[in-house]
Amino acid sequence: MNFKVRVFTFLLCVAFICVLLRVLCRFSIHTNPCACEKCSSEDDPWSMQLFNKSAEPFLSSKADLSEDAFSWWKHLQDERRNFSVYSKTVNNLFEMFPPSPDLTGPSPGYCRKCAVVGNSGNLKKSYYGPLIDLYDVIIRMNGGVTKGYERDVGTRTTHRVMYPESAVDLDNTTHLVLVPFKIQDLEWLMKAMTTGFFGESYMPVKSNIKANKDLVMVINPAFMKYVHDSWLENKGRYPSTGFMALVLALHICDKVYVFGYGADKDGNWNHYWENLEDQNLKTGVHPGTHEYDIIKKLAEKQKLTFYTGW
Repeated sequence: MNFKVRVFTFLLCVAFICVLLRVLCRFSIHTNPCACEKCSSEDDPWSMQLFNKSAEPFLSSKADLSEDAFSWWKHLQDERRNFSVYSKTVNNLFEMFPPSPDLTGPSPGYCRKCAVVGNSGNLKKSYYGPLIDLYDVIIRMNGGVTKGYERDVGTRTTHRVMYPESAVDLDNTTHLVLVPFKIQDLEWLMKAMTTGFFGESYMPVKSNIKANKDLVMVINPAFMKYVHDSWLENKGRYPSTGFMALVLALHICDKVYVFGYGADKDGNWNHYWENLEDQNLKTGVHPGTHEYDIIKKLAEKQKLTFYTGW
């Protein structure tokens, strides 16, 4: 083989390799679920046992709830009414609120980064506020206060996860994410935003709430059962609002950053805006320690980034 033939063959091989690399690059871009360096939805053996990608986090006008899931859900707070009443209530709900959740779907050209901000006392003197405010989606829960604590917890909120007994007023740009534990909670949502709610619960409930009805989202009871069964292995009576919000974030975000979970540095389970009066306060019906251990393991597996606060 003369020199010209060898050169031609070499150039042909180089051209072939370049074309092949370009094709592989395009293939990887189109198959990658997000534009992050590592997506939380990427599989590994441990998380595959927990994570059900087909689980629907939110109720919608098209979402069907199995009677098995309803039977589990109705016993969380001793719901006496039947599946038929639940179905009628849900139908009424979606005559008032959006029939499907307001979500940005996965895209190979976009990285959905979300901060989930719990209410733990370990946020005190953490100075995480500016970092938290950097994220596009900022999920807070229940009565988590920002005013006066901006340095440690930030100022912005895009989604507020709550139930009627923990409800707070929202501005016009924040999504109200309701975690319902009984049919009355769905009724509360409709009445508290219109005529006023005057029912009774195990603790006082706001009669009226300020929120944008076009940004209302309701957690699917079947999703609650999935979190309890798969993620918590049926430990505790039901998941905490905080843990529900965290698993929700893993389903709707590509990168999840977690703040304000677990006990403080002295082992106390308290809220950052409250003075601790009961040194023996624990997590009640929720398996707090088990939830915290799962969060730590998710961090070890690089499924999320966990800022402990101390």
